[in-house]
Amino acid sequence: MTKNIAIFGATGSIGRSTLDVVGTIDGFRVLALSGHRNLKLLHEQVEQFRPRWVILTDEETAREWNYPLPHGTELCVGMKSLVEIAAEAEIDIVVSAIVGRAGLESTVAAARAGKRIALANKESLVVGGAVVTQIAQETGAEIVPVDSEHSAIFQSLQAGRRAELERVILTASGGPFFRLPDDELQNVTVAQALKHPTWNMGAKVTLDSATLMNKSLEIIEAKWLFDLDMSRNELEVMIHPQSVVHSMVEFRDGAVIAQLSPPDMRLPIQNALTYPDRVGGGPTRRTNWKVDQKLEFFAPDYENPRFDALRLGMETALRGGTAGVVLNAANEMAVEAFIRGEIRFDEIVPTVRKWVDTHDFCPNPTLEELITLDETVRREFP
Repeated sequence: MTKNIAIFGATGSIGRSTLDVVGTIDGFRVLALSGHRNLKLLHEQVEQFRPRWVILTDEETAREWNYPLPHGTELCVGMKSLVEIAAEAEIDIVVSAIVGRAGLESTVAAARAGKRIALANKESLVVGGAVVTQIAQETGAEIVPVDSEHSAIFQSLQAGRRAELERVILTASGGPFFRLPDDELQNVTVAQALKHPTWNMGAKVTLDSATLMNKSLEIIEAKWLFDLDMSRNELEVMIHPQSVVHSMVEFRDGAVIAQLSPPDMRLPIQNALTYPDRVGGGPTRRTNWKVDQKLEFFAPDYENPRFDALRLGMETALRGGTAGVVLNAANEMAVEAFIRGEIRFDEIVPTVRKWVDTHDFCPNPTLEELITLDETVRREFP
């Protein structure tokens, strides 16, 4: 039976990879596509997939749209259109691939409508994890992770019962500066930070990977996705430069189950769309078992300042409440400041920590309070 999908963030890295998948395997119809400013690419996608809705989230850029629309395609403008279309009865799966806090409201709308959410927008859970997961429980919405690490955990957990879980082991590539001497981090340029050793991602995610803030966000996301008890050390991080073992789970009998594959986001995307089935014929890369391979794992030294992002992620996941929204907003603003040359690379994480440690913490905020606090951090930064 054909599933109708909406891809929010279609012109980004995850969105493009999702279209690679649905253009290759049967059983899916693209009903909605959204883009922000890349009008040319969005037009090309609309021409190929002919969705019912195309959404331009940047209202100013939308005025420049002068492409003809296919018969039956409606142009919608503004972030509110995402919320409305996420709740459309005809849509079965919402691919939440917008980068940053901007993806929160449409993810919440999809959860309220009881959809399957193929979640790539980790910030939705970093900012509003308690709210989003509670709504999903009430409506029966499925949250299936797209991040390669969380997809690996999701798949590996199927080897046992949730009650048998001892811990999850989240892997991290370490970014481009894992082996760079500590005293050279202050001299890192934007161009250097945008050269990831294994993944091809957008600028924001690539920079977060360089600082390890991306892993900090993933720690918080994992806590909410898998209902982890951070006080019982149910989550650990290992540096794995090859990015072949995407994550692991350890059960209480000592068995460790891992998911391995070449670094290719199309596999976790395909898994999120087709779960619980596995289908062949997709565009994903395969492992070549006829060549020698080396897999390395390093335990991060949490006393080393270069791993402070990981420590901050652990602390924020344990604390919950408003800590996540402040961490995310301050990080987005600090990354932009680094790109503009206003702060050094090694000042990004300390800047974020200062905001998290000093804000007026609330343990049980509402969604409205989270959104207001997000706006406050952005307005008052730095």
